[in-house]
Amino acid sequence: MGQRALEGAVVTRHSSQPIVIADYDPHWPRHFEAERDLIVRACGPEAFVAIEHIGSTAVPGLAAKPIIDIMAGVRSLNLVTGLIGPLGSIGYQYVPEYEVDMPERRYFRKDVGGRRAFHLHVVEHGGEFWERHLLFRDFLRTHPDAARAYERLKRALAAEYSARSDRAGYTEAKTDFIRAIEEQARAEAERRRR
Repeated sequence: MGQRALEGAVVTRHSSQPIVIADYDPHWPRHFEAERDLIVRACGPEAFVAIEHIGSTAVPGLAAKPIIDIMAGVRSLNLVTGLIGPLGSIGYQYVPEYEVDMPERRYFRKDVGGRRAFHLHVVEHGGEFWERHLLFRDFLRTHPDAARAYERLKRALAAEYSARSDRAGYTEAKTDFIRAIEEQARAEAERRRR
């Protein structure tokens, strides 16, 4: 499985858990804000350059896996070692093995009530990972037809890949669509800069 296919998601090849795509929940932005504030309190206000809500839960009206994706920008990934303890104190588990496929990201996960609730992606602020995820999110926020197409794709793939217990396959199957949206978003951003 390639590095690009894993971006924005953390998956295992096989899992007995079905892939759940939930209708949009208007509480997701508030859950993000509360968790962002908790992260800042735990790590200190200078730990991150910026913290963003990314992924499908960050797009109003878009159905999504009910897990909040948070992207925290740091000046250097070398600073992340000092954040592992403070993040652990608020329930985040550091998962270094994913760095093999995605060395530009440090991944943390947090369960609440026995269920995965948050993915925290710590990356260099302004880097390629940072820019690409914001472009994708912002394009879906401003292009409802693209967001609806993405939702249809996710629901169809969730049904197909849940039957096989193949979360990685589900994520990989979305890659072409995501790359196409990223290209459109870059082209649109470039036109605006001219």
